[in-house]
Amino acid sequence: MRYMLLIYSAPTRWVGLSDAEIGEVLGAYRAFSEALAVEGKLVSADELAPTNRAKSVTRRHGAKSVIDGPYVDTKEALGGYYLIEVADEAEALTWAARCPGAAYGGIEVRPMMIR
Repeated sequence: MRYMLLIYSAPTRWVGLSDAEIGEVLGAYRAFSEALAVEGKLVSADELAPTNRAKSVTRRHGAKSVIDGPYVDTKEALGGYYLIEVADEAEALTWAARCPGAAYGGIEVRPMMIR
């Protein structure tokens, strides 16, 4: 089954980190990505641009509306994702707990709908 691991964290959390601390976090993500790939679980993964570069689009009564920023205003923002192929939800939750983002924010685990 495919699961999406959605990585949420507060953008302000990264502001005070030193270059060395950021390097440690990025190294942890590289190691996590490599572990997923070695195990044959990684389908795709990417980091998202900061929320100040996001646009939200709605369409009401045929008219498109575009606003700057994410659709919802929260303290934590979606920062990236992993799409993984695993046997079941338990395995997806195990990988989510290993994701470095779990230590800095939260990981939403959501199964992909296959129709």
